Amino acid sequence: MTPSSDLPSGSSGPHTAPTAPTAPTAPAAPASPAAPPPLRPMAARGREEEHRAATPLELFFDLCFVVAVAQAGAQLVHAVAEGHTGEGVLNYAMVFFAIWWAWMNFSWFASAYDNDDVLYRVVTLVQIAGVLVLAAGVSKASQDHEFLVVWLGYAIMRVAMISQWLRAARSTTGTERGTALRYAGGIALCQVGWLGLLLLPEAGRPWVFLVMAVLEMCVPAYAERRFTTAWHPHHISERYGLFTIIVLGETIAAATVAVKEGIDENDALSELLPLAAGGLLVVFAAWWIYFVVPIQGHLRSNNQAFLWGYGHYLIFASAAAIGAGIEIAVEQDLGKAHISTTAASAAVTIPTAVYLLTVWLLHSRYFKVGLAQQLVLPVTAVAVLACTFAGRSAVLLAGIVSALAVVTGTTLTSRMVRAEAGAAA
Repeated sequence: MTPSSDLPSGSSGPHTAPTAPTAPTAPAAPASPAAPPPLRPMAARGREEEHRAATPLELFFDLCFVVAVAQAGAQLVHAVAEGHTGEGVLNYAMVFFAIWWAWMNFSWFASAYDNDDVLYRVVTLVQIAGVLVLAAGVSKASQDHEFLVVWLGYAIMRVAMISQWLRAARSTTGTERGTALRYAGGIALCQVGWLGLLLLPEAGRPWVFLVMAVLEMCVPAYAERRFTTAWHPHHISERYGLFTIIVLGETIAAATVAVKEGIDENDALSELLPLAAGGLLVVFAAWWIYFVVPIQGHLRSNNQAFLWGYGHYLIFASAAAIGAGIEIAVEQDLGKAHISTTAASAAVTIPTAVYLLTVWLLHSRYFKVGLAQQLVLPVTAVAVLACTFAGRSAVLLAGIVSALAVVTGTTLTSRMVRAEAGAAA
């Protein structure tokens, strides 16, 4: 008898039944991760966390805040076009500070403590509602000097921010908990101080704004004197960059609407085309200059980050004011504004120069090599200011000068790279 081990493949021995072929077993489906609980401790996120990026909620937050920026710009246009430049600029600075400061506080808090649970999302949506209330009161504050609605909108945002810090305090211990409590207490005290805008005479309100703005900016330095929150450098630089893009986009939208209305109502395409082209070049150059260097590597400590973050008040405010300036120039070109051509041109060139100088001071100078590269933006800012006196061609010339700054900076950088490559070879 042949041993079973010697049987050909597929046959069976005398005492074994033939076996049917078995179908291959399908791999088990991976278990889906359990859904996170709706409420989670607000623990700090890691500063070295990889691939940290802005969330959809943060993008929605930014878009809603730009509604208030647009309202502030519209009131600046109205005031300057009517010849009330000083008053218009002061009101714009006050309203824009409230918008920017609330946005900035949320962005830095979210960079350190965003746990994306249900309560965090709800409180963030409350902050969005607050900025929309503030936006609704901008015209009253600018035209009638009634700050009740603006104060109420700001209060909604700040109370929501206080609740976030109290949640963080509840989830932490030691010096970190003390930092969270100092933030909550400092914000609450400042909010009481802003009542001066409602209670004091109109002549005293600029002083209230000045004092309270300084106190507000002291809160982070006071709160973090013993413990530094775990903000993420890449996330913060991305958040600021995204808000810069949105503000520049709103500038283009506002300028486009102004040019369109001028063409529709006055059939003034030939008169407005150079102005529109110059404005577009200015905005394109503003985008290029801001994003030509990666800034996150410079944000290594609170001292560096605070100066950089606070300085963006001028970057954001001047970027939004460029769009308002283009609108003013359009109205003056059509005879609707009660100001001179030089004043209308200055409404574009001054914020452009401020933007260029501030971006160089906070951003670009850390990456420039040699005197020639360092001088590009400061010299461009001076040249843009000189364009103010070029009459009806001022905005177009300012746009050309801004574009030439981009070309010059790119050329100098390319030459440096080629020289370094040649030396290495």
